[in-house]
Amino acid sequence: MDVGLKRDLEDKVRAGERLTREDGIALYESDDLAWLGGLAHEVRTRKNGDVVHFNVNRHLNMTNVCTASCAYCSFQRKPGEKDAYTMRIEEAVKLAKAMEGENLTELHIVNGLHPNLPWRYYPRSLRELKAALPNVSLKAFTATEIHHFETISGLSASEILDELIDAGLESLTGGGAEIFDWEVRQHIVDHRTHWEDWSRIHRLAHEKGLKTPCTMLYGHIEEPRHRVDHVLRLRELQDETGGFQVFIPLRYQHDFVDMKDGKVRNRLQAQTQMATGAEALKTFAVSRLLFDNVPHVKVFWVMHGVQTAQLALQHGADDMDGSVVEYKITHDADNYGTPNKLTREDLLDLIRDAGFRPVERNTRYEIIREYDGPDAARRESPQPMRV
Repeated sequence: MDVGLKRDLEDKVRAGERLTREDGIALYESDDLAWLGGLAHEVRTRKNGDVVHFNVNRHLNMTNVCTASCAYCSFQRKPGEKDAYTMRIEEAVKLAKAMEGENLTELHIVNGLHPNLPWRYYPRSLRELKAALPNVSLKAFTATEIHHFETISGLSASEILDELIDAGLESLTGGGAEIFDWEVRQHIVDHRTHWEDWSRIHRLAHEKGLKTPCTMLYGHIEEPRHRVDHVLRLRELQDETGGFQVFIPLRYQHDFVDMKDGKVRNRLQAQTQMATGAEALKTFAVSRLLFDNVPHVKVFWVMHGVQTAQLALQHGADDMDGSVVEYKITHDADNYGTPNKLTREDLLDLIRDAGFRPVERNTRYEIIREYDGPDAARRESPQPMRV
């Protein structure tokens, strides 16, 4: 990137001027990661100061049986496969109750697109989970699942959301987005929910007062221009609804574990390499700079590893999710070293070690508790980059 363009982009960012598609592509073409990270860090600091948000959550996947066979997915199983499972609602409630310790505030629920489960299974599961865990927020179902519920119920997405909200739903999850551009999507996705339906369902959720996350699966066969297009579509929808609380770049995973049983479910990996740490940090930085109207950018440490997650906090991210005990969708794929569990104390240590002040939040990004930051009296205590 020439000096003049770099200066123009700095001036636009510091003036609060919205970046264009061409700007986003130019940022991805820059090989100056320190400059990119510093610019993104300025923006995250203006929005969120020296804070890193986190929450105490658990993930619950009630079934891995799925009609789709998405090219990147190692989680899905077909009916009759040896390790396919579907929980009875009573079983899901028992498992969720066992996760309740440590002042749990959120249960994150995502499932496969089961061909035979009736629609009523889903609102009933939320009602019984909410009755068992009244102080725990239920963040449940992707837009892809809501679209699937339309098919199996004959109801509209509006009616489905009304019933799920009545049953205790507080937020959709952000999944099912992957990469919206059809040039890429037709090669990676095996379900019917594309940009038009994904955006329709989140728009409806926002109209009904729900705040939702949004995501992007990066580091597979897409190019930087597809990432830019993805973020700008979300930015435009956010202009319309204001309903996205956080953007979450998700790092595509190779299928290491399932190769042990001779089944390589990830059909992309023969033609891909997983994103490097530098590519991950660039993606966080450019996303923070482009997505000017979303308050938070989250790093999901399960998909990035804890050290890259810490570095992402210096490259635009201000939220580290979360105290997950097991995340089957990723852990069924990768075997490269992310732990199954980080406790609240682990997260506090990681955030402080990265030089930030931890703040515990709930699903709605309301502050539950603020903690001390790094000990400034210690010479070796890390501090955030100065801006």
